Amino acid sequence: MNKKLLIVAVAALLTACDNKLELVNPNYPTTASYWENAAQADAGTVAIYNALALEGTYTRSFPGLSDSRGDDVQGNSPWSDLVLVGRFTIPSNSAPVEWIWRDHYIIVNRANQVLAQVPAIDAALFTEGHKNRVLGQAYFLRAFAYFNLVNTFQKVPLITQPPKGKDEYYPATANPEDIWKQIIEDLEQAETLLPISYKDVVGPDAGQIGRVTKGAAAGLLGKAYMYTKQYAAAVTQFEKFTKPGGALNNVYQLMPDYRHNFDLQHENNAESLFEVQFTAEGGTDGNWAGEPNANWRQFCGVAVSYAAPGESWGGYKDYEPSPGLYAAFKQEKTAAGKSDPRLLVTIASYEAADNSTKVYGREWPYASKDVKYLRKWTHDGLNVLEKESFESGGINYRVLRYADILLLYAEALNEVNRTAEAYTYIQQVRDRAKLPALSTSKPNMNQVQMREQIAHERLLEFAVEGQRIQDIIRWGWLYNPKKLAELKERDTDFSSWKAGREYLPIPFNELNYNKNLSPNSAN
Repeated sequence: MNKKLLIVAVAALLTACDNKLELVNPNYPTTASYWENAAQADAGTVAIYNALALEGTYTRSFPGLSDSRGDDVQGNSPWSDLVLVGRFTIPSNSAPVEWIWRDHYIIVNRANQVLAQVPAIDAALFTEGHKNRVLGQAYFLRAFAYFNLVNTFQKVPLITQPPKGKDEYYPATANPEDIWKQIIEDLEQAETLLPISYKDVVGPDAGQIGRVTKGAAAGLLGKAYMYTKQYAAAVTQFEKFTKPGGALNNVYQLMPDYRHNFDLQHENNAESLFEVQFTAEGGTDGNWAGEPNANWRQFCGVAVSYAAPGESWGGYKDYEPSPGLYAAFKQEKTAAGKSDPRLLVTIASYEAADNSTKVYGREWPYASKDVKYLRKWTHDGLNVLEKESFESGGINYRVLRYADILLLYAEALNEVNRTAEAYTYIQQVRDRAKLPALSTSKPNMNQVQMREQIAHERLLEFAVEGQRIQDIIRWGWLYNPKKLAELKERDTDFSSWKAGREYLPIPFNELNYNKNLSPNSAN
């Protein structure tokens, strides 16, 4: 799947009713007529990827509403939803909340169509391994959508088949345990079916960068084990990446420069297990919602939404770094006595001692040298001359990086009482940041101390990557008085948190239309 190509969606499912006029548009295929060959199967899979580049997925709203709820980012926007979500007071009729629900279920719907229809297509019509790859991608993308949904909304319907009648259009809320069970089963299937890369495969997907791989499935499966506290299973899963003889050993490595994970020049790099493909090139229509067409531009709106304010570069500063995030970066110097280099990749901050006094190549333009803005995901410092705009955002959104595998593996080792072994994998991430040896500065940590250290390392490594609120929830910090007090100190938005409000509410319209849905703890 070349990122320069706009993704074409499969036609919607048409259902006929007995004894009623059947209306069929001759310009569009029906479900009965479409799924006939390998090319159509592959196009159906590509259509699933299309839904990753919508307003409610990775074009803008999902990253923003995830980041704002963590203790690393605060909302500061004239659009009140973007502020209220960080304060855990967003109403259920919020448009961005509805978009996140809507667009993730588009992924589910399209994946379900592929998984329902492709197995029946004659295997002889596919080149070697292609049918398995089509199905593997669909399994992964369905699991990925549910991973986001259950972590964001807590209680959601579990839909694994295209609806066959009107009653199936109103699914009931599933138990979160059943959602996680499906996620794990889908990822196990995906890992089995997918290749390590598409470099040497034969078929319409040959050589295409950006498609889901075995490493993406294996990595997300390990993460699912961590989120469900299956730590021993997670250790075994991550050892596929970290141990000699592992199926994915030496396939991935950390990029030498942390900034390379958030720029245009190093997309789909050696550290990336999975990323959403964006481009500033293409047509004139925005990929906010609906079905794509030949004029669709597959851009990402995160850059302009996050960027520092300035007439010359057009940043909206809808979100800003929390004081606690900045303070965390300042807790430890590099071995050479400098600031952690991830600070200035993540935050636009005036740091004369680190020779950083510019924003978008201009000398510090603000009256105060104490103001701080977000830099990660923006074009600040990338020698991009044009203004930030919703149409110019071409930076791929990195969903899963090898650094995450290393730190999750360290966390899993610690949870199975192999704390001493965790140092090695944490240090690999610290070495890139040029931080001192943890085994020297904090030797012989016990399990509780190591948990605290890993939480700190994850805050710095994955700040403004939509992960912090998920970590906070899975660690149970909001229901620990000591940890909640620390969260409030880092980010005052947590002062208005109430039990259950860590999730986004089930959209009001969904509850209104579907009486089988149950509200969640945030409604």
